[in-house]
Amino acid sequence: MASRPLSAGTLLSILVFGFLFSQTSLATKKKPPERPVNLNTATSEQLQQVPGIGPATAGKILQMRKTYGPFKSVDDLLAIRGLGAKRLDKMRKYLTVGKPAASKPTTPPAKSPPAVEKRADHP
Repeated sequence: MASRPLSAGTLLSILVFGFLFSQTSLATKKKPPERPVNLNTATSEQLQQVPGIGPATAGKILQMRKTYGPFKSVDDLLAIRGLGAKRLDKMRKYLTVGKPAASKPTTPPAKSPPAVEKRADHP
């Protein structure tokens, strides 16, 4: 069976569709955060602002923080499966490691007993 050449209308349709698709994919490219994101305090949504971090990676970062405690270095992310040195180098300028948010005490501090006055006329 011989193949037919594409008509001008079909070719134009393909080009228009390709152009629209390429514009859509460019429009969905995320804008990096204005300030570096602190790995020890960031929410999933904040982590996902970093280019290269999607919902799955953000979840892994939060799970690692919950399991092992605060990050000491951005390089600690290399322990996450699927996150290699090349990818981390692209994300590094958008990440920082600071002190974790201070947790609020669950019980109020104990009140000291009221001071007892000593009267001078009692021995």
